[in-house]
Amino acid sequence: MLSNKLILGDNLQILRDIENNSIDLVYLDPPFFSNRNYEVIWGDEGEVRSFQDRWAGGIEHYLAWLKERVIEMHRVLKPTGSIFLHCDWHANAHIRCEILDKIFLPQNFKNEIIWCYTSASNSKLKLPNKHDTIFWYSKTDKYVVNIDAIRVPYDIKTEFNYKKGLKGSGTLYKGKIKSDEGILNEQGKIPEDWWTDIAIGARFPKNSDNNIGYPTQKPIKLLERIIKLATIENDIVLDPFVGGGTTVVVANKLNRKWIGIDQSVAAIKVSDLRLKNQQSLYSNPYELQLRTYDYEDLRNKNAFEFESFIIEKFGGITNLKLRNDFGLDGKMPDKTPIQVKRSDNIGRNVIDNFKSAIERYDKNLFEKNKLKGKSVGYIIAFSFGKGAIEEVARLRNKEKIIIELIKVSDIIPYNKKPDVSLTANELENNKYSFLATSKTDSEIEFYSWDFNHKPKDGFKADIYLDKIGKQVRNFQPGEHNIAVEAIDKTGLDGMDSVKIKVKDKKNNA
Repeated sequence: MLSNKLILGDNLQILRDIENNSIDLVYLDPPFFSNRNYEVIWGDEGEVRSFQDRWAGGIEHYLAWLKERVIEMHRVLKPTGSIFLHCDWHANAHIRCEILDKIFLPQNFKNEIIWCYTSASNSKLKLPNKHDTIFWYSKTDKYVVNIDAIRVPYDIKTEFNYKKGLKGSGTLYKGKIKSDEGILNEQGKIPEDWWTDIAIGARFPKNSDNNIGYPTQKPIKLLERIIKLATIENDIVLDPFVGGGTTVVVANKLNRKWIGIDQSVAAIKVSDLRLKNQQSLYSNPYELQLRTYDYEDLRNKNAFEFESFIIEKFGGITNLKLRNDFGLDGKMPDKTPIQVKRSDNIGRNVIDNFKSAIERYDKNLFEKNKLKGKSVGYIIAFSFGKGAIEEVARLRNKEKIIIELIKVSDIIPYNKKPDVSLTANELENNKYSFLATSKTDSEIEFYSWDFNHKPKDGFKADIYLDKIGKQVRNFQPGEHNIAVEAIDKTGLDGMDSVKIKVKDKKNNA
């Protein structure tokens, strides 16, 4: 669990699988207690279901929903770890008094950080609410803190002389600040607990990494400051409401390990796309865990890796490859043998060979299970042919030998990824329109676009979130390779690309 992971699922269940005292920093930006439809940002089934769960009843229900998750976050934090909980005016007082003080204790409160920002407001009934609150609590009184890592530049026009009635001015002196009070720290000053120097995501260009089109996306600089403040390299950062993915993107860039969790397919896949955009030859790998597995990936997986994976999911134990294992791949906790076939339409010959192998492997266990009417063995495969099914039935009815045929789909859900087709049409003045269509067993959630696709570098998104699958764009003369990914409601993705050659109309080339 402690390697870099993006996990689709209910964070409460996933948190319960994380071991005690294993996380260095938890940053969470849970949905605010606003009871507004704009909280449903991605609009997919997981997010809508979570929204409805939170709003089954009032503030008490919301606090209970959040509290049981924060309890688990406290458990998984190391004694030297910290939590930063991001909230707003709707429930910040309740969250501090009813959740954080009770779980982390008042003596471990470090700061109430006020993140200030500006944006348009038409309110004439009260002053506009233009700040969020970030509560910082440590787990114990011995915690990681790196104040020097987040120092900010001095403002030499306004700093340092307030003690003398603002007389005089600070001046830059060989990289340091010199004022009437002497030479000050050349690294800059420690930021106060009110942050006005970090702009909200909407201030950045659309489809930039700071503004991916996710309305409540937190800016990169905000997470950089928090992660640098409370961790060192190779520490583990957990974001249980990963949203647009800024936390894991920043943690990855700062050489921290990380776990990101979300119930929304779109949130996980957009985070995945952002991580892929910054991956290089030297980047640390990460694992994407969806609820549904890709059929082709499973079929093409290394044989031994697949055996180990599916046997573990089934609840068994993989055999080490030994000469005397009779071709068996694993066993259940009661030692009943398991064989795995990474193929479809398994025939009768597999049943015959398996029966012979398990009798020779442990005849006493075979006879014991047969006498008790228990399974003598399990065969796991993608599907079974008529001959195999009939032979298993005959063995059960005529010889009282029970061999169970287990489909991979009985153990894990899998599906085929979308089959995507991309077409390009020239409009005028070097302008092209692109249309993506998909065939899939599941409905398409969204499309992403790479307008400078280089197959050796993989898919690098320019546009993360397109619900329609249609784009229009101007191009400079030359050859261009455009790719699109379609992501379905299970999180599986398919890709297609198209090359265009744009003529230089001025030179008739």
